[in-house]
Amino acid sequence: MLLGVIADDFTGASDIANTLAKGLPRQGGLATSQFMGIPEDDASPDIEAGVISLKTRSVSSKEAVERSLEALHWLKAQGCRQVVFKYCSTFDSTPEGNIGPVAEALADALNVKGVVACPAFPAMGRTLYQGHLFVNDKLLNESGMQNHPLTPMTDANIRRWLRRQTSTEVGLVATETVRAGKNAIRTALRASADRGETLVVVDAVSDADLVSIGLACSDSPLLTGGSGIALGLASNFIASGLAKGARGRFEGISGPEAILAGSCSGATRGQIDVHTRNHPAMTVSVDDVMSGRTTSNDVVSFIQANHGNAPLVYSSGTPEDVAAAQARYGREAVSEKLEGLFADTARKLVDGGVNRLVVAGGETSGAVAQALDLGDLAIGPEVSPGVPVLVSRQKGLALALKSGNFGGANFFEEALAALSGESRP
Repeated sequence: MLLGVIADDFTGASDIANTLAKGLPRQGGLATSQFMGIPEDDASPDIEAGVISLKTRSVSSKEAVERSLEALHWLKAQGCRQVVFKYCSTFDSTPEGNIGPVAEALADALNVKGVVACPAFPAMGRTLYQGHLFVNDKLLNESGMQNHPLTPMTDANIRRWLRRQTSTEVGLVATETVRAGKNAIRTALRASADRGETLVVVDAVSDADLVSIGLACSDSPLLTGGSGIALGLASNFIASGLAKGARGRFEGISGPEAILAGSCSGATRGQIDVHTRNHPAMTVSVDDVMSGRTTSNDVVSFIQANHGNAPLVYSSGTPEDVAAAQARYGREAVSEKLEGLFADTARKLVDGGVNRLVVAGGETSGAVAQALDLGDLAIGPEVSPGVPVLVSRQKGLALALKSGNFGGANFFEEALAALSGESRP
């Protein structure tokens, strides 16, 4: 294994696995597999990039650090020359959150400073300028992320946010340096390291910026960021002759289908509105789930009764609805109950023969993937930016698992088509 990734949630892991498998046009990517948690055994020798999916975004920073260091130990044992700590392109983290502590702990373990921190993902409108994170034309803290139920982002200054989470000063490589190319970036990172700055926020407002950053970090033991940080990394290994740059063909999987949505993001709510115009849908009420009036058996029965019609089950309220439910029952209790409902539903559906599954929401996707015991996942074609087809050879199952804000208006139909190997509607 050449490159290892430690991702703080499942959909983020799929996102960066897709980036590594796809690589740059005309160059190809790395033979990539995604693992649900830290494997007990060694990886297959033909895997060039291994992505470990952890569920550490909203746990305590102490637990997140411990699990991430365990993942690092396994990746190093596989021979990885480079490690990426992957977090969300909207930098989901509270002031007491996990991104800074995990990044700093990994850097200390590898004895490096001047480590890139770059959550930018321009293809999804997430850009970083003068250390400030934008979502399209809005600062992060004005984009709706300030209302996130678990990790509200109230400051777009990523350098300042990271400084609150770490023990050393945080550097900045601004856009003008990035635009000067890989040598200028490399020199700036080295200067930050010499000043004792463990983490360095690096601007990126285009994919070309991210490629330049990747090329500048060809010899860096550690990088941190969103999936975009991996854009140029595969080409480093291909250019050196260490990787072949090939991607296997995906034939598709046909059969019963289901869509589960547990995200309250604006994008997912819009996708639900579009899908429900022409397809059967079941709304899951938080009150009904908390009281036990709605169970996984009810959800399974609805989906099984509507096979062939792209049935959707969703619990996806407005930020105000979510806040009200959390006030009534407690944030953790609501999250645990809903994730448990979708996880149990997915397990029963797959046991009952469903082999195409689409899930919306990072926490929901992680809970579903954990419940299904998927083994290592092969990375198939891209459904939409940041969302690949995932194939569990162990289960004979094709999945599309997306973060809440990803995908276009017709994402659910497009995802089901991609899972079966068809062109998009």
